[in-house]
Amino acid sequence: MTSNRPYLIRALYEWIADNGMTPHLLVDAERPDVVVPRDYVVDGRIVLNVAATAVQSLVLGNEVILFSARFGGRPFPVELPIAAVVGIYARENGQGMLFAEEDGADSSLADKEAKGSGETDADTGSAAGSGDKAKRPALRVVK
Repeated sequence: MTSNRPYLIRALYEWIADNGMTPHLLVDAERPDVVVPRDYVVDGRIVLNVAATAVQSLVLGNEVILFSARFGGRPFPVELPIAAVVGIYARENGQGMLFAEEDGADSSLADKEAKGSGETDADTGSAAGSGDKAKRPALRVVK
């Protein structure tokens, strides 16, 4: 079966826009074939405002997302493989979706760095990558 990610991105984009909110994409800028302005990449990730008023020629395709946007007043053609999109959410309230890595996808760069860097795990205080089996990242609700 084909990936459901592009369909979910399109649906959530429409839902966010229909509710008068600003859709943002969280992108893993370290993935191959990602074309974004590197000056705006932080920790291997970039957040992109993809509202209709912020971009031109937006194409939410099945394999790639294409658009042109201004960064620091300069136009820049952006190209995002669908697999590089980590999530889509509304800026105003954070509602949206984060995507799990698809089968066959490489581990993220951040996971690889954490395993070898001796960073500590926030939940347990133990060194990341220590023990027999590395833990998968998880989200938790903070009230």
